[in-house]
Amino acid sequence: MKRKRKRLTIIAGGLTFLGAAAGLTFYALGEKSSYFYMPADLAGASIAPGQRIRLGGLVEEGSVERGGGTRVAFGVEDGAGKVKVVYDGILPDLFREGQGVVTEGALGTDGVFVADSVLAKHDETYMPKEVADSLKAQGVWQPE
Repeated sequence: MKRKRKRLTIIAGGLTFLGAAAGLTFYALGEKSSYFYMPADLAGASIAPGQRIRLGGLVEEGSVERGGGTRVAFGVEDGAGKVKVVYDGILPDLFREGQGVVTEGALGTDGVFVADSVLAKHDETYMPKEVADSLKAQGVWQPE
């Protein structure tokens, strides 16, 4: 085998290896990624039941219902839409009605979002960037 042909074989093998590694990486990231939606976005989105997403907005005033144990139901709104969220776990200490929240979980077939994690803002000036950007875009942003 000539030296030039041997070099081309090594380069082709290396490119094949890098392509396979990149493909596997993107596949693995696609399985773990979850997209962010506001309640108004869910109406027009085609989300399969059980698909993991993040839902953000404001906790709807008067919507928090505590069930037995650690089960809590509340609404998330963004001024243009509302989604009922069910969460079974301990809520963050700063979780309150009217405050920004980001939940992660899946939308059920009945339209109720079943969250497995809830993040609340941690001081007066913090609002999750995704929530703040969406609220500003919809004109309902109320900086504190």
